[in-house]
Amino acid sequence: MDLHAAEATDRLLGDGDIPPVHEVNAAGTSPFLLTSDHYGRILPRVLGDLGVSESELVRHIAWDIGIAGVAERLANMLNAHLIAQRYSRLVIDCNRPPGVASSIPVMSEATAIPRNEGIPDGERAARRREIFEPYHRRIDAVIDSRIQAKQPTVLVSLHSFTPVYAGVARPWHIGALYNRDKVLPQLLLKHLRAEGDLVVGDNEPYAVSDLSDYTIPVHGEARGLVNTGIEIRQDLIADQSGEQQWAERLARIFAEIEVELKPALLV
Repeated sequence: MDLHAAEATDRLLGDGDIPPVHEVNAAGTSPFLLTSDHYGRILPRVLGDLGVSESELVRHIAWDIGIAGVAERLANMLNAHLIAQRYSRLVIDCNRPPGVASSIPVMSEATAIPRNEGIPDGERAARRREIFEPYHRRIDAVIDSRIQAKQPTVLVSLHSFTPVYAGVARPWHIGALYNRDKVLPQLLLKHLRAEGDLVVGDNEPYAVSDLSDYTIPVHGEARGLVNTGIEIRQDLIADQSGEQQWAERLARIFAEIEVELKPALLV
């Protein structure tokens, strides 16, 4: 499929493009439901390279480096369901409200994204319809199913962050992110600090808000689920060893947190 054909049919994904939603352990019985908005860095074939060099497309601007390996390992260790999104955040960011400037960025950090300049409304709608919406519909459907089955559900949104942003070094190893609901983030912060070897961010390096985030406000807070965001510094999970170590650490911590949540009837 070429660009003109895509514009003519308002289609983005064609033959040879994979579905946006990736799931692991869908039958998992853990109360923790894991999501990964920036799991992959695939580009639809019709969009080419977005006018961006390969050296840029492997950087953090295109995806959350290392989080795929952590998320998959953690899902298996916890026997938890993971729902992840395979396409690059440069195509459409699945953790941004559609319509905001950062949803389909023309600039990411200091890198221009030429193919995102002046895109027609039909293509903008196709990116949302074929990537963003299937991912979030699937999360909605799973939450609906779990609620109907009276299966306790605690939402954990997994991300990673770059060690340096806009020239400023970030000291945190991991951060717990939240907006209105602080139940799980405060438990997570307590356990992370008790590890003794971590610099832990409390709503650092980011804070969740209705304007800057989508997954936690829409699937966590609006659905009344206990929830947290997690950000792990990318240099710590840039290889399989780091992914394994952090998955093991988080699996141990979440097992302890699950025990603490039960008396409050939260799981």
